[in-house]
Amino acid sequence: MNTELTFVTPRMSFRRPASPLDTRRQGDFGYLQPGEIYLDAACQSLRPQPVIDALTDYYTTYNACGGRVKYAWGVKVDEQVSDTRRAVLTLLGLSPRSYATSFTLNTTYGLNLLLQQLPMGRVGRIVTSHIEHNSVFLPTMTAARRLGVERLVLDRATDGALLYEPAQLEKAVVVVNSASNIDGRQLTNLAELVHDTHARGGIVVVDAAQSMGHGRALLQETEADAICFSAHKMYSASLGVVVARHDLLAALDLSFVGGGMVADVREEDFDLVHGDPASVLEPGLQAWGEIIALGRAIEWLGSIRPGGLAPAEHLTRLSRRLYDGLADIPGLTLVNTEASPVISAYAPAQDSHRLAVFLSHSQIMARSGYFCAHHYLKEQLGLPPLLRFSLGLHSTESDIDAATQTLGRLVKGLH
Repeated sequence: MNTELTFVTPRMSFRRPASPLDTRRQGDFGYLQPGEIYLDAACQSLRPQPVIDALTDYYTTYNACGGRVKYAWGVKVDEQVSDTRRAVLTLLGLSPRSYATSFTLNTTYGLNLLLQQLPMGRVGRIVTSHIEHNSVFLPTMTAARRLGVERLVLDRATDGALLYEPAQLEKAVVVVNSASNIDGRQLTNLAELVHDTHARGGIVVVDAAQSMGHGRALLQETEADAICFSAHKMYSASLGVVVARHDLLAALDLSFVGGGMVADVREEDFDLVHGDPASVLEPGLQAWGEIIALGRAIEWLGSIRPGGLAPAEHLTRLSRRLYDGLADIPGLTLVNTEASPVISAYAPAQDSHRLAVFLSHSQIMARSGYFCAHHYLKEQLGLPPLLRFSLGLHSTESDIDAATQTLGRLVKGLH
């Protein structure tokens, strides 16, 4: 049976003249065609040309395995992978004496590697919040079941702070996002949460997928036990990263194992690589090119000045423009209570998926649905599917104006 969905739409057209690309876009995102507006950076950011070049350079000039070979190509890979590990720690202001950088598939995979290998008998409860992405919400369920402990789901304040009583953190594994993929609200009490959790013998694991591209200041020097994020949300190739304390990695009850993390193997036993904490989360061959590309993305993030502004300042200005533009549309309800690079909304009289299709007809790419936050949006708030607009360093004021004006005409025209 054919299950493909077909949208039958009235004959409506909201065309606009293509605006010329600005010089910044021509330099780093020149592959975008005139009129194309990408507003889904919360899913994955666009990649600037230097990152694409770094990945292509690996595949075309020194495509070797890391950690296994002695010839020149492999030596170069090892050097650049080591550089990326250090660059990640430097970006977060963390010391290699206490933390290690491991590479995985994505944020979800990294969170599962940690939670599903927590040792039995040492965890009192697992604590999370209602506004989590499924990458946190689901693994905390299965980890609590495996460990036979309580799972506590807490509220978050309007400003993103986790609302908790200190006694709830006793021997707890706290797993929360540092920024929501729904409305961008940040975990404003992260430092206090880490302090209070550590004081009661617990650990804090942070889902930083929505922070590493634009909100790293919140994470720097917080001493969380682990920070998981995705490189593809911070202008690099598809890759997951786990930054974890050495003592947490040493305490894991390893069950996901393989080559690359062992120094020797016997018939019924094996020895882990000595002095390499990161390797316990890296069984098998790694995505060497993608790791190298992440190093280049970090360099790029440190040098880019869109419109002569720091990236955070640039995005703050664009976020306010987007928020104001959406708030001015009659018949549109904002989920956000303030401006953010991630803004979700809905029109009660319209289907968000249908609006997204119409926007795509004008080359405007926005996300529709529940954004892998079904529990919070659908079950707890009872909302319909939403429209989400998320900005990146490729975004311009003309992008925002075209998107809000087109959406305004759509909401009015389809009413």
